[in-house]
Amino acid sequence: MSIEINLKNTKTRLVDRLEPRIPAHVSLSLCGPSVYDRAHIGNARSAVAFDQLFRLLRHVYGADNVTFVRNFTDVDDKINARAAETGRPINDITAETSQWYLDDMGALGVLEPTHMPRATQYIAEMVAFIEDLIEKGFAYANEGHVLFRVRAYDDYGKLSGRSVDDMIAGARVEVAPYKEDPMDFVLWKPSTPDIPGWHSPWGRGRPGWHIECSAMSHAILGEAFDIHAGGSDLMFPHHENEVAQSCAAGHDFARYWLHNEMLQVEGKKMSKSLGNFFTIRDLLDEGVPGEVIRMVFLGTHYGKPMDWTDKKREEAEKTLRKWYAAAVPGEDVPWPVVSALADDINTHGALTAMYQLDGADLGAALSLMGLWDGTVPAWAVSDDVDLSAFADRLASAREAAMASKDFSAVDAMKAALIEAGVEVRMSKQGVDLVPGPGFDAAKLEGV
Repeated sequence: MSIEINLKNTKTRLVDRLEPRIPAHVSLSLCGPSVYDRAHIGNARSAVAFDQLFRLLRHVYGADNVTFVRNFTDVDDKINARAAETGRPINDITAETSQWYLDDMGALGVLEPTHMPRATQYIAEMVAFIEDLIEKGFAYANEGHVLFRVRAYDDYGKLSGRSVDDMIAGARVEVAPYKEDPMDFVLWKPSTPDIPGWHSPWGRGRPGWHIECSAMSHAILGEAFDIHAGGSDLMFPHHENEVAQSCAAGHDFARYWLHNEMLQVEGKKMSKSLGNFFTIRDLLDEGVPGEVIRMVFLGTHYGKPMDWTDKKREEAEKTLRKWYAAAVPGEDVPWPVVSALADDINTHGALTAMYQLDGADLGAALSLMGLWDGTVPAWAVSDDVDLSAFADRLASAREAAMASKDFSAVDAMKAALIEAGVEVRMSKQGVDLVPGPGFDAAKLEGV
């Protein structure tokens, strides 16, 4: 059965059928983190939402036919500020925080992308990109800065649906003597001796944020690719500026734009002043399993505002315990689950369909949703698992073996129990069986 994927395209304001530029191969770019601190739960929503898209694309097109780029912004004024605050080398900070991000997202079942470029690896490409924009008349250099001429690009504002004049009236734009127009944005800026900088035709400096993402996607995916994704807070100015500079350079850039909505906590905007600001690591350290966090995220469509609540967390944990007890590994994902995901990544619909499943169907669906690797996680193993019958059988087999000196039956049963994730403890006092971290009750059926 062929699967048609439809996505809500910010660019067209319509739900468009996905038609890859290269037949049977999909390219996807996601704006990654600026690595100066731990990822908070709002950052993680975007990662989880578009990891689910990545998983769906791999399921439909095959893992080798999906190219996913998620970058690391390791040139950023917030990173410079953190280095100044702590006295630590910038490279140490970005290396540490990048690994934090990978570890925390991995705990949520987020797959590593095909490519994870770092901005510092593509400075030469950024300089070349800027030189091209200057040559074409879309950018100009002044006082060590290079800026993009917003009014020179006629389609500026189409992605976010704003006019330039409206943006000037409603935005906090920087008025600076080196700007021809307040709306012009920075492509390159000078660096003082105490912050990172690279030699360029305009002096020692560093790239602006927007050019970093365009240059990296262009270097890896080429002049045109299929899907660009990110949080709705990035639509303007970041994504608008990406479109402007890339299209002005003559690149087709992205055909489909996807934006996830923002996250609240217990009905309120997440804020340190309200005491409801927390990171993914905070939740994990409090004992909230990564699978539960992911399940809560997937319970709301990515295009709708999401509310993190303790009630949702508790319900997600309860449901996952039930599902893990009923699931066995499977490969054929039931159509209702795939169909829901193909309908603009409708994760809520996919989860709803899963309430009707069990066995291999449920196991395959859980795997596609990034919620299961085939073994029951330690936190989901019930404390009241009754293994006494297996312990009695093993003890009897062991007693018989002591008399016959044939331990083959004991060894076979012990191996089967271990394979099911059971810790087998045998001593003179008897046999004790304990569910281990990888306990899988379904594997006990043949023991």
